[in-house]
Amino acid sequence: MTYFSAFGDPLSDPGLSSSGAPGTTVWRALLALTVVFVLLATTGWTAMRKHAPAEGPRAAALHAWQTDTFAGRRLPDPEARPSLIARYFHSLSAAQRHRLAARYPLVVGNLGGAPLALRYEANRAALRDARAVERKRTVDDRLTDDGRRQAARRMQRFTAMLQPGRQILAFDPTGRGRAAEVFGDLGSARRVSVVVPGVDTELLTFQRSWRPYSAPVGMASALLRQQRATAPQVPTATIAWADYTAPAGLGVEAASGGPAEAGAARLEALVRSLPTTAHDPGMRFALICHSYGSVVCGVAADSLPRRVTDIAVAGSPGMRADSVGDLGTRARVWAMRDADDWIADVPHMNIAGLGHGADPVSDGFGARRLSAAGAEGHPGYFVPRTRSLANFAAVGTGSYGIVDCASSDPGCARATE
Repeated sequence: MTYFSAFGDPLSDPGLSSSGAPGTTVWRALLALTVVFVLLATTGWTAMRKHAPAEGPRAAALHAWQTDTFAGRRLPDPEARPSLIARYFHSLSAAQRHRLAARYPLVVGNLGGAPLALRYEANRAALRDARAVERKRTVDDRLTDDGRRQAARRMQRFTAMLQPGRQILAFDPTGRGRAAEVFGDLGSARRVSVVVPGVDTELLTFQRSWRPYSAPVGMASALLRQQRATAPQVPTATIAWADYTAPAGLGVEAASGGPAEAGAARLEALVRSLPTTAHDPGMRFALICHSYGSVVCGVAADSLPRRVTDIAVAGSPGMRADSVGDLGTRARVWAMRDADDWIADVPHMNIAGLGHGADPVSDGFGARRLSAAGAEGHPGYFVPRTRSLANFAAVGTGSYGIVDCASSDPGCARATE
C-alpha cells in the first residue's frame, strides 16, 4: 500500500513492491474504500461542502464596479459575453480605457473581452496595490510571526510578477490567490496551449526556483520554448493557468469533483473569452492538464468550444469519465504517465462521489497514449529534454506526425494521421 505525505510524496510500504502488488481489482476496491473512510474520519463530510465566495479586494472592486458609472454610462456587467465587453471597450478612447483600468484594476485585469494589453496593464497596477498591502503586513504587530513571514513571501511573489516583460492575464490576491500568465504573443498566435495544473496551486506556488518545472510558470515557459523548437513556423503562445481554486493537499477536497466543477467553468470562460484575431480566425487551443488539472479538463470537456482541438493529460487521477466517449468532446484526447509516477497507485474509481473514475492510460479508456520517457515521476513531465515535454509541444503545435506514442498503444500512431 502507498501512503502520501502532506506534500503529495509517496511513502512506500516496504512490504509491497512499487507496482502496487497484489494489484488486483479487489485489492484496489478495498484500498479505495479505505481511503474514503480515512478521509471521512479525518476531515469529515463538511470538507465537501461548497465554500462561500471569499470576501476580499476583488469582491469589493466588483461591487463598486456594478454600482458605478463611467463616461456618463453604466459599466457593463462583468459576466457579460466577451463580445459585448470588447464592444464596450472599443467605444472608449485610449485615455478612457487607461483611466478605467487604473480605477478598477482587479476588474479590468480579469475581464474577458477587454483588450489584452489593457489587462496586462491593469494587473500590473493590481499587483502593485497588493504588494503595498503585504509590505504593511510584514511589520504589523497584530500578526503572528508566521503571518508576517507569509506576508513577506507574498510580497516577494508579487515583486517577481511585476518584473518587466511579464504578461499577467489574470490576478486575484484573495485568500490563497489565483493568477494566469501568458508566454509568447497571444494576439498573433495561431496555436495556444493552456497549462492546467493540479493540487496545491496558488500564488505562492505559481512559480518556483527549486524544481521550477513543477510550477505553472515553469511548465508554460518550458512548453513555449519546446514548441518554438518543434514548429518554428507556427506562431504559438502558452498560458500558465492557475486561475481556479485548486484543492489544498490530498484530502477529501482533492478526491472530490467540487473544485474541478468550479475550475471547469472558469476554464471554459477563459477559452471563450480570448480573441480570435482578424487575420487568423482559426486560432486553435490545446489543454495540457497535469494531475488534478486533468480532472478540471475532463469536467470541462463537453462544454468547450470547437476551437479546443486537443486535450492532453499527464499523471491523471481520472477525468470523471469512464471513457473518451463519455467526455462528450470532439477534441483529440491524449494521455501519458511516467512509469515512476505514484499516481498509478491511486485507485481510479468513484465511490460516493470520491475518486475521479477510470484511468486515462488504461486500454479501455480510449485516449491516445503518449510516451512520457524521461519524466521522472509525478512532477517531471515538463522538464526540458524529456519525451513528455516534446509530445506536449507536438500536440500543442498540431505536429501530430511527430508525436512519440507509448509502446503499449499500437493504435496511437494511426490515430495521429
